Amino acid sequence: MPFETTATIASFGGKLLKLAHKATSTSCEMKLNLYLPPQSSSSDKKIPVLFYLAGLTCTGDNGAEKGFLQHAASKKGIAVVYPDTSPRGLQIEGEDDAYDFGSGAGFYVDATKEPWTKGYKMYTYITEELPKALFESFKQLDGSRMSITGHSMGGHGALTIFLKNPGKYRSVSAFAPISNPINCPWGEKAFKGYFGEDQQQKWKEHDASELVKQWKGPLDILIDVSQTNVYLNSQLTIPSHPAQGTGDNFYKQGQLLPENFVKAAKESGDDKKVELRMQPDYDHSYFFISTFADDHVEHAAKHLLAW
Repeated sequence: MPFETTATIASFGGKLLKLAHKATSTSCEMKLNLYLPPQSSSSDKKIPVLFYLAGLTCTGDNGAEKGFLQHAASKKGIAVVYPDTSPRGLQIEGEDDAYDFGSGAGFYVDATKEPWTKGYKMYTYITEELPKALFESFKQLDGSRMSITGHSMGGHGALTIFLKNPGKYRSVSAFAPISNPINCPWGEKAFKGYFGEDQQQKWKEHDASELVKQWKGPLDILIDVSQTNVYLNSQLTIPSHPAQGTGDNFYKQGQLLPENFVKAAKESGDDKKVELRMQPDYDHSYFFISTFADDHVEHAAKHLLAW
């Protein structure tokens, strides 16, 4: 369906578009932000695209207005897409009862358990319907060059979507991702609700720490969480107590578990390269994201701008 542009905002020399369109996968109108860098209007070449998936309770506005991926994207000539995190207003009983399930908490999966099958199909929306609609409506976007990143629940989405679709995305990175959802309270609640408690195999199909075990070939991933910089690959060991000094309470509570992902990547032994940077003192907010946003755009640019 065509997009309605509800606002156009100047940002870092480019334009941030507030968009809305009717989506069939989610059975509702979906809103999003699209950043078009200055190169999109001054070059005959199509520009690559970076998808940013937001976390629990967020909309497409949060990352666009507080994450500031546009800063580096404007320099590199990369468009940034900021989608919503769930369908809205489907009138499903309980969809607005909790911050970590239902509205604002679609977990980037396609629900298979009633009543959530009605429109909670964020995996299909992000991987199929939204990009197709964008590339049809905005001819300056290059559908052959996509990367993906995200924060928290969106970091989970970015990692799993990348790993489930080899070759579709040029790169992936994540800010404080929910890295092993089958073993944390947020993930367990979401997967019970969207898939059913007895669908353990389905749970694993949307868990980055499980999916990375099946990955074949090189893997280049940047993950930022907290405390001192730690580079991990198949040659190095994981620190036994990396949580000391971190300011991210959700990390402390065992919601993120990035070490589990790194350990699984290491043990799979397919020449993987995973950089887990433990940043000092930062919390789980957009102050953290905006501080390291340039690094994640640079990470994507390495792959998006390589011909």
